[in-house]
Amino acid sequence: MDWIGGIAAQNKFKSGTGLPFADARVVKSNKVVTNGPFGDIKETIGGFIIVKAESVEEAVEFAKGSPVLQGEGNTVEVRRIERH
Repeated sequence: MDWIGGIAAQNKFKSGTGLPFADARVVKSNKVVTNGPFGDIKETIGGFIIVKAESVEEAVEFAKGSPVLQGEGNTVEVRRIERH
């Protein structure tokens, strides 16, 4: 939370949440619905935060401080979101 607090102190934090695996479903293109995703798969999304950054580079600097990166092999993705 210190990491998010530091971003919020700069008035750059917009929102975010964890993504629990309980009661999750996967809807496939053929409309088949399965349980999952599950936390034991190779790649999962554990949560997300939305920041107000002036550039992708600024968002990358925020990402470098993520506690997620303390786990060996963990990664943080940085993406733009479309504004409507």
